[in-house]
Order: sequence, then C-alpha cells, then structure tokens
Amino acid sequence: MAKNILLFMTDQQRTEYTGYAPGSVVETPNIDKIAAGAYFTCCNTTNPICTPARTSLITGRYSRQIGTLTMAGDLFPQIPTFMQALQRGGYRTYGIGKYHYNQTFPWSTPRGCGMDPVAGVEDEKQFGFDVVWETAGKQQVVGNYCFYGDYLQKKGLLSKVRDFYQQSGGINGDTPDHNYDQAAPWPFAEEDYVDVVTARVACEQLHRHPKEQPFYMMVSFCGPHKPYDAPQRYLDLFPLEREENFLLPDGQTLTETEKETLYRQRRSAKAMVRLIDDQIGKVLDTLAREGFCEDTLVLFVSDHGDMLGDHYRIQKGVPWRQAMNVPLAIRLPGAAPIGRSDAPVEISDLAATILEYAGMDTAALSRAWPAYHDRIPSRSLLPILEGRTARCRDFCYSESDFTEERVPGQDWEELYAKRGAGGRRKNAWQAIVTERSKYIKYLDYELGQEPYEEFYLTDEDPGETCNCIAQPRCQVLVEEARRRLAYITDHYPAAQLTWCTACAARRGLR
Repeated sequence: MAKNILLFMTDQQRTEYTGYAPGSVVETPNIDKIAAGAYFTCCNTTNPICTPARTSLITGRYSRQIGTLTMAGDLFPQIPTFMQALQRGGYRTYGIGKYHYNQTFPWSTPRGCGMDPVAGVEDEKQFGFDVVWETAGKQQVVGNYCFYGDYLQKKGLLSKVRDFYQQSGGINGDTPDHNYDQAAPWPFAEEDYVDVVTARVACEQLHRHPKEQPFYMMVSFCGPHKPYDAPQRYLDLFPLEREENFLLPDGQTLTETEKETLYRQRRSAKAMVRLIDDQIGKVLDTLAREGFCEDTLVLFVSDHGDMLGDHYRIQKGVPWRQAMNVPLAIRLPGAAPIGRSDAPVEISDLAATILEYAGMDTAALSRAWPAYHDRIPSRSLLPILEGRTARCRDFCYSESDFTEERVPGQDWEELYAKRGAGGRRKNAWQAIVTERSKYIKYLDYELGQEPYEEFYLTDEDPGETCNCIAQPRCQVLVEEARRRLAYITDHYPAAQLTWCTACAARRGLR
C-alpha cells in the first residue's frame, strides 16, 4: 500500500481563523475534515517569518542552524530536506504554490528584476521536488517571475496584476501607523486568483500521478498574507465588523483611521481563508476521486500568524501568540481520531512526522560530514496521532531577528517605544513556550547590560498582558525556561557547509 503525503500550507494565518479552533472567527468545513483526526492548539512556529519558518519545516532544524534567521538570503542546497529523503525512498514529489526558501534579492530590487524560478527550475528542484510549480507570493510577483507570473503573462495579465499589487499592497509596515495595505478586492476574474490557480494545478497533478508510485505533494497557498485582496464574492460573506477588540496592553492607542484599516484587513483575511478552504475542498475531492484518500496522510499548517493590530503590531516577526501560534491539523489514515491536543508542537516536527510515516527517521535529514549536520530537533508526531503517547516534547523553541521589513528613515527609538515595555522590546529575541507559559529573551543589549526578559503564565493570561518575570511564584518556572533556552542554543549550532570543488584524486597520483 502506497503511503502518500499531502501537505496544505497557508501563509500568515492566525489560529482562530480556522473553524475547528477555540474562539474561531471563520467557518472552514474542509480544513475541519482534516482536524477531525487531530488538531494541535499549542503548535508554534520556530520563527514567525516566512523564509525562516518554511526552511525550518522542510529541514527539521531551527533557523539558527541553517542560516535563515531572518528573511534575507537563501536556504543553502547542502542542507538536507525531507523531500530529498522521500525521493530516495521512491516517492514522486510535488511542490505546488509558495516556497519562499530563497530571498536572493533585497526588497529594493526594481519591478521585474528579482528571481526567475521558471528559468531556474532545475535549481529549485535541488530542494527535493520532481515537479515544480512555484508561486513567489502576491507581493513578490511584482519583482519575480514565478510560474504564477508566467500564467498571468500568458493571459496578458501580469503587468495589470503587478500594478494592482503595487497600488493596493504598498510596502510592508510593522505598526498600525505604518499600515499601507488598502484591502482592495481582487479586480480580475476569480479563476485567475493565485490560490485558485494553485489548487487547480494541484488537482491536475493528482489526476496525472501514476497510481503505483507513492507521492508527496505540498499545496502552499499565498493567502491570507497581505495584500489583503480577497475577491468580492468572498468579502460579501463577511460583514465589516467594527468591534474594538484589539489587544493593546501597553497603553497603546489606535486612531480611528488605523482602526478602519485594520477592520478591512481582518475582514479580507477571513474571506481569503474561506476561499482557501474551498480550494482545499477541491483538492480533497480530487484525492478521493483518484482513489488516494484512504492511503494519504493529510496535514494542514501555516508558517506563522498575523498580528492584525494586536500589541500595536501588524504582520509578524514578534514573539506574541498571534504571530507564533499557528494552526496544525492532521488526518492519519487508519488511526482513531484523537481530536484536540494541547501538547507543545513545533512546525519543524512535521519533517520527522512525514519521514516516519514514510518508513524513515530523522537520520535521513543528517549528513556524515561536515560537522553539526546530525543535530536534528524535529520530533515525530505519529506516537501522538496513534494514541501511544500524549506528547513528543515538553517545550517549543522560537527565535527571530526581524530586520528586513522597515520603513526607510525609520526612527528606531520611536518604533521601540510603540512596542511598550519602555522601549526594551528590540528586533532580536528567543523564546521558550509550553502549553502554560512563555519566556522571552530580547538579545539587543550592550556588554555589561542584562538582557530584557518577559515571562507569561499563558494559561491564566492568554493575551500575554502581564509580565511575571519578577514575581516570586514564577521563579522556578523562569529558571527552568532559562535552562531550556541555554540547552537549545548550546546544542544546536549552525551546520557547517562546503564549497571547494578541486579534488587531488583527479590527478591520479596515489
């Protein structure tokens, strides 16, 4: 029996933007079908930024180990991925949708002068895909020429879509007063919307796949990431709610203009999720129609969340729950449903889970040389899914150094002040998360200074509003979190890489 694997992925989706989640704000009947097997309430991204999170997922490693701490640069091809291991095991592998394993060009690169995955398709295959159909992302299609861009060009739409994204999406921001997205509805045919095209390509590839060969397929959607551009038909499903439920615990305030922008963006994010859920339904229907359903492990996850105004932040890159906590649902064929799990889980654990399901282990992600390629933190979730254990780890680790998305001429001290805590929340941080607590250490401190730390009892303070770092009742837990953080940073160094190609053996002088 073939053990097929289907991974659905979204970009920048909050956990409550799934129907099955506690406190849900949107119905997602097709994602809920996956969650009927299992869903994880304490799944955390290893880095709440696109490239670091996505490269961590496919390598089973922390972003500190693979040189993707922020969204600048590329995943080096020498870092093993689980797709490469699956290929060696006889799988046919499909990468359909957004990858974002590479960020070769800076954000200031002129329009149409970025990456070209279509021309560089053989390079993209090095990550472990037999079939590549890569979307750069909605904003990224302005600079890059991906397979979705090629689709638009052939329909005479590329220039118009680039115009739309430049006009409606604008540049990225980090706080509600630097929030440039207009949440304008998609003005073209719905059939040409990126996530609709992505699902259509996935269905076509499932239909063509040879039945005798096992497959791995990633179907990676670009939404609900900004630009908030849901088609009008989906926007009409959601009234524009002007509920002032923004979480602003540090004395921050929102102007009426800032609130109105966030209201529109939240509405569009919900509408995009509904659209994606419909596309997932189409792929699941195709999976069943082709006879693969009973033999396929199905997973649903996002790379990170979206602040959407909470803590006076937008987008990502911060250690708050809205950015770090991500939806994860898994349907394991033949297993009894386990439903909700509150166990700590990292998105890096999907690598070990997929490999174990395929009859491999994390040794497939390792290399004998050079050093530190055997340090694989990924843990398989199969023992949880099969009801053999309640957890695979006691805590999660996350980190970031969000440096690349800043407004030109940014007043750094002003920005830090907006984040609260007396301006001590800087860009670089590390965090330890359990199902009941969160510890954060900010790294931008001077020699001779103590780093700024925060500790939250999230079971009683889910909004993370009360820093308990100095409370006597928390000192045992704080010290435990510090030891855990030290263990991670001490035991998971950056992997060593090679580049020299000259070899003396070619001279034949032995």
